[in-house]
Order: sequence, then C-alpha cells, then structure tokens
Amino acid sequence: MNIFKITSIFFLLIFFNGCVQTTTLVGPGMTLVTTGNFLQAGFQYGGNLAIKNETGKNSFEHLKDLVDKKNKDKKFKRKFSELVKKRFEITHKKLKFN
Repeated sequence: MNIFKITSIFFLLIFFNGCVQTTTLVGPGMTLVTTGNFLQAGFQYGGNLAIKNETGKNSFEHLKDLVDKKNKDKKFKRKFSELVKKRFEITHKKLKFN
C-alpha cells in the first residue's frame, strides 16, 4: 500500500505540475531535505515569496539575469580588445611603410 501511495503521488505531480509553481518550492524543499531544518526552509520560502512580490521575478530569474549580464560584458570586452589589437596592427604596418 505504501508503494501505491508514493507512485500515485508521483504521477499526480507529473500530471499537475503546470498547476503549481514548483520553482519557489525547489530551494526550500532541498533545504528541508538536506538539513532537516523546518525554520530555515520556511524563511527561505518566505524570502523567495517576498522577492517575487516586490520585483516580479523569483531568485532564479535574478540569477539568470546576472549571469547573462556578465556573459554580455565578457563578450563586449573580448570584441573590444580584438578591435583595438587589429587597429594597433594596422597602424603598426602603416608606420613601417613610411
């Protein structure tokens, strides 16, 4: 009977996963499983909910935006340094011919 309950809950979660916002529960759920601290998991869930209500984004979306911004900055710096190197080479070649 216990395996039947676990299997039933598993399949219900699969079929109804669009009805529940699971991303807000992933962090506190992992905290609860790894540490067993209900208070810490509750504070984490409350913090995520407060961030979501205040900014409209959850903590994962903020992290994704931060990583995307850093990647854009790295690409810009790389392209800018390549441009400067090319200009130095062109200028160096022109000065050699004079």
